[in-house]
Amino acid sequence: MIETQQAPSRSDAAGLIRNEPVQARSAARLTALLDAAAAVVDEIGYERLTTAMVAERAGASIGTVYRYFPDRIAVLQSLAARNADRVTARILADVADERHHDAMAAFHGAVAVLVDAFRSEPGFASLRFGDVIDLRPAEGSPAYSVLAETLVEALTARFGIAAHKDLPVAMESAIVALDALAARAFARDAGGSAAFLGQGPKISSQLLGEYLSAR
Repeated sequence: MIETQQAPSRSDAAGLIRNEPVQARSAARLTALLDAAAAVVDEIGYERLTTAMVAERAGASIGTVYRYFPDRIAVLQSLAARNADRVTARILADVADERHHDAMAAFHGAVAVLVDAFRSEPGFASLRFGDVIDLRPAEGSPAYSVLAETLVEALTARFGIAAHKDLPVAMESAIVALDALAARAFARDAGGSAAFLGQGPKISSQLLGEYLSAR
C-alpha cells in the first residue's frame, strides 16, 4: 500500500483514503474524484451522494473510486478535509496581509474569506469545518478546534496580543457561531443574505473584543 501523504494536521479524514498516490498521474486522478464529489454535492447535497455518482461524474470506474476510498463517508470526509485545508490557507494568508492594522480587523478579514468560500469553493457550503468531517473517526481534535487554535496562533504572533487562557474557547465559539450564521445566510440565497451576514461583526465583537484588543 502506498504511504498516505495528506497531512493530518487539519483533520483525521485523510487517513481514510486507501491509497494516497505519489505519482502525479495518480494524484491528478484523486483530485478529479474529489472535484467530481464536490460538483455532485453542490447539485444534490452530501446526503444523497454515492460512490457511483462520483465515478460517473469523474469518468472513472467504480473500482477506481474504491481504490482510494473505502466508502462514501470517506469521500465526504476527504472532500471536507480538502475544503478545510484550502480555506485555512486562504485565511492565514489574509491574516498576514499588511492592510490589517489590528487583530480584530484581521479576524474580520478571516471571516470574509470564510464567507467567500461559500460562494467560490465547490462543496464548501455543505462540507467544511464540521458536519461530516467530524462524524467518523472519533479520535483527534474537531476541525473547528484546529481552526481556532491556528487562528489564535496567527493573531497572537502577528499582533502581539496576550494569549489569554480563555481566548481559544472564545475563538472557537465565534467561529462556530459565524459559520452557522453564514450557513443560514446562504441557505436560500446563493449570494448570501446581507441581513444575516451583517450580524457577524456584532458577534465577533461580543465574543472576542476583550481578547483581541488586549496587548
